[in-house]
Amino acid sequence: MLVLIAGLVVFFGMHLVRIVAPKFREAQAGQNLQRWKNIYSLISLVGVGLIIWGWHLFRGEAPEIYTPPSWGPHAAMVLVWLALVMLFGSNIKMPAGWIKHLVKHPMLAGVFLWSLAHLMSNGDQASLLLFGSFLAYAVVSGFAMIARGDPHPKVISPRGDIIVLVAGTVVYAVFVFWAHGFLFGISPIA
Repeated sequence: MLVLIAGLVVFFGMHLVRIVAPKFREAQAGQNLQRWKNIYSLISLVGVGLIIWGWHLFRGEAPEIYTPPSWGPHAAMVLVWLALVMLFGSNIKMPAGWIKHLVKHPMLAGVFLWSLAHLMSNGDQASLLLFGSFLAYAVVSGFAMIARGDPHPKVISPRGDIIVLVAGTVVYAVFVFWAHGFLFGISPIA
């Protein structure tokens, strides 16, 4: 459990710098933006590595904290599909469409939906720590972005929405039918 917690602290510690120490972040990025991005990426990758390792170490012995609802895994399938569409909506470099305009921050929406989906289908302590932390981060970051007053991107072309829907659906199918079981030993359709 300690490795998982260490990974969460490292990962979210770096990701929360913008909220808890915005002047420090601005100073670092202002001095050398590429160096700041490299440090940010390296620390984040170390955190992700510790999270994955810690979750695998703890998952087998983690006690059940709650029993997920019987409908949880079914709802999770829909939420994860929406989450992957949102993640692609934030990362594909193209003119903003309706998804980006309406959601404003698709990455955070995707993380929120992904976390919620996994909490609806897993009740063990390892999953609660992992997905609960990501859910809390998405909520805190969402409120911070609202407070900053980030504007909604203007709709330029709905073509991006089609690409995002197709890409998110293809990756979802690959994950559901193969990758999730291969990577994590748990098939969502079993």
